[in-house]
Amino acid sequence: MNKPAAPARPAAPAPKTGGEAKGGSVFAAIVIPLALAVAIAIYKFVLGNPANFQGGNPANHPLPGNYLGIVYKGGFVVPVLMSMLIIVVTFSIERFLTISKAKGTKGVEGFVRTVRQKLNVNDITGAIAVCDQQKGSVANVVKAGLLKYQEMSRERGMDKDQKILAIQKEIEETTALELPMLEKNLVIISTLASVATLVGLLGTVFGMINAFAALANAGAPDAVGLANGISEALINTALGILTSAIAIVMYNFFTSKIDELTYSIDEAGFSIIQTFASQHGEERVHGAA
Repeated sequence: MNKPAAPARPAAPAPKTGGEAKGGSVFAAIVIPLALAVAIAIYKFVLGNPANFQGGNPANHPLPGNYLGIVYKGGFVVPVLMSMLIIVVTFSIERFLTISKAKGTKGVEGFVRTVRQKLNVNDITGAIAVCDQQKGSVANVVKAGLLKYQEMSRERGMDKDQKILAIQKEIEETTALELPMLEKNLVIISTLASVATLVGLLGTVFGMINAFAALANAGAPDAVGLANGISEALINTALGILTSAIAIVMYNFFTSKIDELTYSIDEAGFSIIQTFASQHGEERVHGAA
């Protein structure tokens, strides 16, 4: 009785999703150390350029109004915070492109509305054609449900409730394959939203230690050391807060977009199931008779 339902289970999308997951992991493994290397290079050769300091010596005060030299005085924590900022920006761009691709070629709301219109007139083939035109993760899930709809319409060895469960299961399985791709790398952004603040605070502590060490000198306080310590503390605080703020905004933005896609998938899936239930309600009565 249940054998005819087995061939409809799509085995093909699984390897694709696994490949995309592996590709995302490779991307993260490349971006993180590369961002650290770029940040160190910027810190050494751009911010630490002798031309930014009095007497051409990075150990001296920065030239008046030279912000590159001022940031350099933040100390060794600065390149770490800069690398975090680069990582947040890079993964934000990557997630934006991925989620935009998942939406498809047109607006998701318009796509779902068109699919529902096709379903209302029982034009399943037309709805599948709309999915082929739309593309993206949402269209893939809806298309899988529609293909299962067609198969269950031809199935005679299952009752109505079993067919509806088969369609619902197909939609859920395809959704489980598509959504992880959208959420990938968001954990990196959310982690940096918290860690960046702590690293900035750590740099602030080091800066204040240096500042108080300059005050503790016997005799006249070391004015240069005091100024450098305060600069180090404030710069690290600013970089940490900036990185954390960008990460929080980006994370909330992307999660809201993913929620919208999930809602669209649920809405389309509900329409598919409701249409099948209404269009095949009489078949069960005839079969029972």
